[in-house]
Amino acid sequence: MNAARRAGILLHPTSLPGPFGIGDLGPQAYRWVDFLAEAGATVWQVLPLGPTGYGDSPYQSYSAFAGNVSLISPEQLLSEGLIPDGELQNHPDFPAGTASFAGAPEFKARLIGTVHRRLAAGENPALQKEFAQFRAREERWLEDYALFIALKRAHGERPWREWERGFRLFQPDAVEKARADLSATIDETAFGQFLFQRQWAALRRYARERGIFILGDLPIFPALDSADVWTHKNYFSVDEEGRPIEMAGVPPDYFSPTGQLWGNPVFRWDVLRAEGYAWWIERVQAALRSCDWIRLDHFRGYARYWSIPAGNTTAEIGTWMPGPGEDLLECVRRAMDGMPFLAEDLGVITDDVVALRRQFDLPGMRVLQFGFGDDFDNPFLPHNFDSKTAVYTGTHDNDTTLGWFHDLGELERGRVQRYLGHGGDDIAWDFIRLAMASVAETVVCPLQDVLALGGEARMNFPGRPTGNWTWRFREEDLRPELALRLRELTTVYGRITDTGVSMDRPPRDRA
Repeated sequence: MNAARRAGILLHPTSLPGPFGIGDLGPQAYRWVDFLAEAGATVWQVLPLGPTGYGDSPYQSYSAFAGNVSLISPEQLLSEGLIPDGELQNHPDFPAGTASFAGAPEFKARLIGTVHRRLAAGENPALQKEFAQFRAREERWLEDYALFIALKRAHGERPWREWERGFRLFQPDAVEKARADLSATIDETAFGQFLFQRQWAALRRYARERGIFILGDLPIFPALDSADVWTHKNYFSVDEEGRPIEMAGVPPDYFSPTGQLWGNPVFRWDVLRAEGYAWWIERVQAALRSCDWIRLDHFRGYARYWSIPAGNTTAEIGTWMPGPGEDLLECVRRAMDGMPFLAEDLGVITDDVVALRRQFDLPGMRVLQFGFGDDFDNPFLPHNFDSKTAVYTGTHDNDTTLGWFHDLGELERGRVQRYLGHGGDDIAWDFIRLAMASVAETVVCPLQDVLALGGEARMNFPGRPTGNWTWRFREEDLRPELALRLRELTTVYGRITDTGVSMDRPPRDRA
């Protein structure tokens, strides 16, 4: 990404519409990219793209390297002739407007199995060759991940900490026997990853051709129930049986009075440091093969992280521990061609976090909803921004702007109205305009705010373990006038180039 002013929309692919229970990488994803281009946007922000585990959270993934095969498009498989014509006619009757994390993965798995069996029977030798090349290229992580998924299925989807000791401890004899016994499931799992990467790469090429960059997301801590922790226990604060010793989270904050206990194990940074952070660098390189730019989630933890002793049920009791800081980031910088990162520097931010971000010249984040306390020096107010900033009307962890505004007390709502200079009758678009007009080089708005939706469309409630991540929009929601309205703002506030639009053109958006 260059330093030009830009704007984009936050939308995870699971939130796309479609008939197959969950948003996917098919025709609706391509229409979404077209909408972004029509709106003058150049950024599509997604959440982590890995296979979801506990609570259906993209931040609790079974792998830091794998993709979510539930995003595979049945229609793309059909258009390429990879499944029979009648295969999609009797799909389950999934509800519209919500992601079906229970039914959709089972349906997608059945389709992947169909394609894999046809390939194994000798059909489509060109695709078979392409799959073999992918498997050889991604072998370092793919084979262990495929074994992990095969063992989970063999154990009724139970976490790896509940497997037999030989499997749990990744003992060579047990692992090699499992590779042989479960070879069919392993092959099919690896093939599913191939299909995901193939469809995602095609969509990403389409986006790039239309000037759209993908802003991805790199969670700092992998999930405990993941192939990463299972195969690399020495990198994490777990005992030899895989039980966590220290867990990650944050102390009480804006989102939760008891803090957030994520349940992820924290790193043994000394072990990673001794290996030159090789695993971490591989992880970043893998992410950048899928995205153009990466949001470093919980950047606060790179400086100091909140370590919670295992056994606690909340995040109230813990200790701030030193993170890897400049040592890790310098190793990453040497391995990368530049530093294509955005630092998610929200939460309890101290001087060392600010200094670390500035040392590596990374843009930080500002969320407009956080700006309306009783202090006009609040760093989340636009007049206090510097240009090296990405401003958000809200994030996946916030209520929608409309829902947030409706729930404000009279005093705070008055501060918002005073700052805007009017009553905020169109508050979602008022905030979009406020963000667009700011000096921040990047603006990102959740699609829920573009659609001016209320709290019913919220994506995630931090600290709530279930019932999140299910929101989806409907195809008819992306009305052409929304793209025109956004394009007007991206034009007026210099976030689009070569438009030929005069400053004297009448605005479509209310002043």
